[in-house]
Amino acid sequence: MLKLENIWMQIASDNGEDKEILRGINLQFEQGKLYAITGPNGGGKTSLAKVIMGIYQPSQGKIYLNGEDISDLSITERAHRGIAYAFQAPPRFKGLTIKDVLGIAAPQAEPLQQRKYLRDVGLCPEDYLDRDLGPGLSGGEIKRIEMAQLLLRDNSLAIFDEPEAGVDLWTIQKLITLLVSSYKNNPDKTAIIITHNEKILPICDEIIVIEEGVVAGRGSSSEIWHLIKDEIECKVRNQCQGEMIYEIK
Repeated sequence: MLKLENIWMQIASDNGEDKEILRGINLQFEQGKLYAITGPNGGGKTSLAKVIMGIYQPSQGKIYLNGEDISDLSITERAHRGIAYAFQAPPRFKGLTIKDVLGIAAPQAEPLQQRKYLRDVGLCPEDYLDRDLGPGLSGGEIKRIEMAQLLLRDNSLAIFDEPEAGVDLWTIQKLITLLVSSYKNNPDKTAIIITHNEKILPICDEIIVIEEGVVAGRGSSSEIWHLIKDEIECKVRNQCQGEMIYEIK
């Protein structure tokens, strides 16, 4: 179980004054559940995720994982305790093969496991294991490889920052299937997904709306839809070049 207690975070603005990004966040995430964090751009969603991972340090507040205060632990120490983070734009490592990065992510994994998870994310192992993890791969391919890395690791808490960004509809559906099968109702795991995607939100057990650095609402998709409806529909219109090609319910 992850608990955030009175989390505040400030950054220095262009005029030299401190700007509050997170303001008194109190949240609890239980095992066996999928959570979505959504809300307007610039509202603090990614900042909150990076605070959980230890990439950003809060100016105030505590973070507890299974009762342990991890507020002062480094990224590496949190990773060793089972927290994993999937970036919105995963890094590329020219000179390393996909086999290399899978081995780094999960040194204990057998070759058969590497192959299995690559197939699970829709990549043929024979075509990808020896490929360079550099600019020759598309954004969708990089996303799938990062998903395979997280699935290979024995993580208890996985954070996905906009996993649908820059990928096609087939890949989004594949990611949804993997998220549900790997994390939903799994008593040993929790997943937090930062997303605006109208296909991902309904699969989550709880949706948390972060706006202007505070929790503006939380509940099921039907309970909080009125808070996010306008923004979701606006994004769909942009993706469809101004036309709604399907109905959002």
